[in-house]
Amino acid sequence: MKRPVTRRLLAALATTAAVAAIGVALQAPQASAATGGVTGFATQNGGTTGGAGGATVQASTGTAIHTALCNRASSSTPIIIQVSGTINHGNTTKVSGSSCNTAADVIELKEISNVTIIGVGGGATFDQLGIHIRDSSNIIIQNVTVRNVKKSGSPLSNGGDAIGMESTVRNVWVDHVTLEASGGESEGFDGLFDMKNDVEYVTLSYSILRNSGRGGLIGSSESDTGNSFISFHHNLYSNIDSRTPLLRGGIAHIYNNNYVGLVESGINSRAGARAKVDNNYFKNSKDVLGTFYTSEAGYWQVSGNIFDNVTWSSPGTDTNPAGPNVQSNTTVSIPYSYTLDAASCVPSVVAATAGANKGLQVSNGSCTPVSPSAGPSSSPSPRPSASASTGPSPQPSASPTSSPPPPSGTNLSLASDAGADGSSKASGTSYGNVKDGNLSTFWSPAGATGDISVKWSSAKSVSRIIIREASGSGIGSWQLLNGATGAVLKSGSGAGTITFTATSTTKFTLRITSSTATPKVAEFETYAS
Repeated sequence: MKRPVTRRLLAALATTAAVAAIGVALQAPQASAATGGVTGFATQNGGTTGGAGGATVQASTGTAIHTALCNRASSSTPIIIQVSGTINHGNTTKVSGSSCNTAADVIELKEISNVTIIGVGGGATFDQLGIHIRDSSNIIIQNVTVRNVKKSGSPLSNGGDAIGMESTVRNVWVDHVTLEASGGESEGFDGLFDMKNDVEYVTLSYSILRNSGRGGLIGSSESDTGNSFISFHHNLYSNIDSRTPLLRGGIAHIYNNNYVGLVESGINSRAGARAKVDNNYFKNSKDVLGTFYTSEAGYWQVSGNIFDNVTWSSPGTDTNPAGPNVQSNTTVSIPYSYTLDAASCVPSVVAATAGANKGLQVSNGSCTPVSPSAGPSSSPSPRPSASASTGPSPQPSASPTSSPPPPSGTNLSLASDAGADGSSKASGTSYGNVKDGNLSTFWSPAGATGDISVKWSSAKSVSRIIIREASGSGIGSWQLLNGATGAVLKSGSGAGTITFTATSTTKFTLRITSSTATPKVAEFETYAS
């Protein structure tokens, strides 16, 4: 049903653009490879690992993304594609190959599996170009912005959906993305996050959806009820007319989201859908939960939500709002573990964590944003294929569990005069593996603790180090030492980015003093800034 976009929706765009510009100027975004931290229903059905265990490639055009998919040995060969810059129609062409099925007017993830697309550096923006997932499984999309995708007008892409999934899609995790439009259907836009025709085991987390007539749907019609097991958590829905989301059949878990300025309706459960709606914060909105625009009822189980300046319509033939006295009318069983933030702090924790270029921070369940390595994590073993066409899944050999993008500048560990040493090395590993630029090799100490160092023939000034772990690693506490003097520069725990006062020396040493599993350092990267 076509719904007009209100003036308030369009008027907010200038403010949104200004805030976005300020945010880009003030932030220093970092990102980690999406091989851990999967939450919600995407942890089920064998789990979602994306391209973990595969090669890592860089792409700054849509054509390069398609080329990376097409250059794989098979359609199921795992791959991590690190994306930067602006991806648009001008730099996106169809690429052909036996391991891909691409198109010129969309980022096409069709008939493939085991893929991660992650924005790095200053992030990646898909401008007027949608992402389409069809007949595919085990996909991760993280830290990107998709904006102004149109189904009418020019240029056209993806039926007007920012991210769309259809036709036998399994296990997708979309995390820390920003999806936005500049109006509704009359302005040429459709949904921001749509799923139809047999889509299951999907999580949308820590994301922003804004300035659109339609947030998204699960099921394209009242008869398309075979989509299910979708989680939405810690997302911001802002300045949207309706569909946050629209549910037709199936089960959805909707928790710790912040809804602001929903113009016509919000969570629209219909055609037998069942939604578990926990600890969300709804503000300055209308009809935020119920069954709308149909007589085919849906259902909800509610707890802990806050309704701040929410108005409700009177019930009618095709209108059945849940409020003003919101009560449960079903029960929904959730098969995975999760920790709820209190609804009262949802606006602040979502503001700090949701969207692209926010450093991939998550909540620790106590209303406190934390880095990904310290946040809740569910890292399932590589999952089996969802169908025969997807082929074998990646093996957990030495894929990185934490792979933040390098900051701007040169990795000094790859310099011609760089070397490496340490206190001990486990059989089959090498000190030099931490400075070979290869994430599939690693160093481990002979025991549970030990030292690993990078050194040079002449002093280097370094203020940032990135420690990348291999799969199954469990670095606990550590000290970073000036290897030439023995001075402790920093202490901490876990892998990732270490920043400290710029130090000029010929050697840096990571001293691992405890571990939760065998430490495995894939790369020890050093940067001047």
